[in-house]
Amino acid sequence: MGGKAGWGGGLREASQTRPFLPRPHQEQVSAGNSLGQGPCLCRELAEKLVRSLSPESGALPWRGRGSVPFRKPAEQGSCVSWWLQRKLAHQRAAQAQRPLSRPSRRGCTDVICCVLFLLFLLGYTALGIVAWVYGDPRQVLYPRNSTGAYCGMGANKDKPYLLYFNIFSCVLATNIIAVAEHGLQCPTPQVCVSSCPAAPWVVSQGELSLTVGEVFYAANRTVCRPGVPWDMPVLQSLERDLCPSFLLPSTPALGRCVPYPNSTQVEFPGISGNTSINQGIRWVPPSLQLCPSALPTAARPTLSLPSGLLDSFNARDISVKIFEDLAQSWYWILVALGVALVLSLLFLLLLRLVAGPLVLVLILGVLGVLAYGIYHCWKEYRVLRDRGASITQLGFTTNLSAYRSVQETWLAALIVLAVLEGLLLLMLIFLRQRIRIAIALLKEASKAVGQMMSTMFYPLVTFVLLLICIAYWAMTALYLATSGQPQYVFWAPNASFPSCEAVPVNASCDPMAQPTNSSCPGLMCVFQGYLSTGLVQRSLFNLQIYGVLGLFWTLNWVLALGQCVLAGAFASFYWAFHKPRDIPTFPLGAAFLRTLRYHIGSLAFGALILTLVQIARVILEYIDHKLRVAQNPVARCIMCCFKCCLWCLEKFIKFLNRNAYIMIAIYGKNFCVSARDAFMLLMRNVVRVVVLDKVTDLLLLFGKLLVVGGVGVLSFFLFTGRLGLGQDLESRPLNYYWLPIMIAVLGAHFVASGFFSVFGMCVDTLFLCFLEDLERNDGSAARPYFMSKALLQILGKKNAAPPGGKGKKP
Repeated sequence: MGGKAGWGGGLREASQTRPFLPRPHQEQVSAGNSLGQGPCLCRELAEKLVRSLSPESGALPWRGRGSVPFRKPAEQGSCVSWWLQRKLAHQRAAQAQRPLSRPSRRGCTDVICCVLFLLFLLGYTALGIVAWVYGDPRQVLYPRNSTGAYCGMGANKDKPYLLYFNIFSCVLATNIIAVAEHGLQCPTPQVCVSSCPAAPWVVSQGELSLTVGEVFYAANRTVCRPGVPWDMPVLQSLERDLCPSFLLPSTPALGRCVPYPNSTQVEFPGISGNTSINQGIRWVPPSLQLCPSALPTAARPTLSLPSGLLDSFNARDISVKIFEDLAQSWYWILVALGVALVLSLLFLLLLRLVAGPLVLVLILGVLGVLAYGIYHCWKEYRVLRDRGASITQLGFTTNLSAYRSVQETWLAALIVLAVLEGLLLLMLIFLRQRIRIAIALLKEASKAVGQMMSTMFYPLVTFVLLLICIAYWAMTALYLATSGQPQYVFWAPNASFPSCEAVPVNASCDPMAQPTNSSCPGLMCVFQGYLSTGLVQRSLFNLQIYGVLGLFWTLNWVLALGQCVLAGAFASFYWAFHKPRDIPTFPLGAAFLRTLRYHIGSLAFGALILTLVQIARVILEYIDHKLRVAQNPVARCIMCCFKCCLWCLEKFIKFLNRNAYIMIAIYGKNFCVSARDAFMLLMRNVVRVVVLDKVTDLLLLFGKLLVVGGVGVLSFFLFTGRLGLGQDLESRPLNYYWLPIMIAVLGAHFVASGFFSVFGMCVDTLFLCFLEDLERNDGSAARPYFMSKALLQILGKKNAAPPGGKGKKP
């Protein structure tokens, strides 16, 4: 009875201290005691209860620091209560030191910045709505003819393409907005056609006396401007630029008829021999030589053609071949990118096994390269010394290659390489302990990535969000640029002619009406721009600035979100005392929701600071671009200094923000406090920071070279038909086999960079957690270390043995 009373008393005292034991466990304890199986069974049952009632299992309503510690029972026979109290007290102490274990203590941070950011997003959304209402997207989707009517819409629904009477008189910009807005400013008439010309054609001498209907309409050449009567003489229509004097074989490009490449030989009627487009346009038909004003200005023999535009036409044939190659090899390009993905994952996952030997090999390789450089410099120096080649004989010269033939150059290089070799050897000797720590952290990061594979694909989420931000800004800017009513003015290619003096050039006109003054050659009503009489149009510049600010801020916020989410996921791995049992089930999802719930304001604060610096850099680049015309060396020097300072400031802010986001993910404090704590923590361990950073950079650089080089070699053998896998590639060789190789190599570089950026974030997070663990904990039962056994062994530390334990970290 005494034994039972003791067991019951202990359980009652424990339950009164902290009522957490469920009824089934009490029955198990009572049963074990009644069977009289002694302390061994008591200890086994106690440990079983501790495991089942741990905070991670969800059975214990944990309250962190608010929990009441167990008191030692008065009765010595209550072994279950004793073991329960000691084990749970040790576990409670470890839990109290775990930063991520107290979500109830986490609150919203930087609330003012959060409110400002949300208000800014509301304004950014309103800006998009205003742009959508007042903008005209048809400027981009559909080209417009000289009368302002859209091709492919309304009356021109069956005429989706735009034909230029003489496309060589203008050079189309590559910017799609400029193409849409400035297309009607090209000094040549433009008409909507149902199809682009397929064969060359030019007005002959005998057709000048005929009517427009006989030459154009009867031959199904509906290329004249709207409203040209059937009975108008052809010569008169050419003088007034109402009909084209020639047609070129063209193909649609952005809704506009662009001539075929110049490399194709074109035979014009009335032109002997094979003549290219360039020669054909320079040639003037004999029938029109009597009336040169009938020809457009750019078609006259005295005007040279824009070579840049002709070069772009020549490139069309190349672009077609490139498109054919991509259509034939796209599947194998995806296979190469899949190989890059697998190689990146394997490299990161195998680092836990080969990180140490790989770092050693890389360091020895760097030492070997420096040693060979020293030997080569000594060899060259000795040869030039025997010849007596000295810099005193050469003197000062701007030809830098001449300094390779003097002994002082090789002696200076020898000294520099020897100093670097010596410094590296001294670092290996005196920093070997820190290098071992860096290697252990790399192995730990590889384990963390292996435990949370979903983190490797989170960059896809960031990429999609970045695309959404960029697309929203681009569409908003495009709609704002096309807001307002279009304005048309009179324009003449030769306004100084006596017959054009009475023409009100730059005066408003109606594009649907024909010019009344037919004596001025080439008089047209062209598109000038958009009216700025409305409120939106008057504030267009300010709205565009607001849009640019929104672009930078949202992009930086998305990047900050990705860093904080990954840091939260990897921090949950480090602060799990029993790995992998204590790791949350969905660490990435939990970190994502936690970040969005509590830390939107902190991320917006850091992103805003970085945005202001980046906008200052953009403004400085614009000013520098304007000052380059002045060629003032003093101004250029000052501008270069400012640009360098802002570049350094941006790099420092990125570094500070990255570590601040890690501290935010760990402790849930605001941005300023987290940035201060992270910076001071790193400064107290600056040597470890440098060693880990350089070792990680060296290792990831080798990994990128391995992945990109492997994919490049595989792509070369595949796309050249030497691998024997692509039967279609062997039967139909590619026109430019180097193009898919380059695409595969660039894609492999981006894939490897995405995976390795996650790994780099993991290393940085674990490193900060490791430094926090060293400073906050001492290995006692109340403050145990959370680091791995390998790190404990390297540092010569250990955790105090828990009750009944063996003195090792669980």
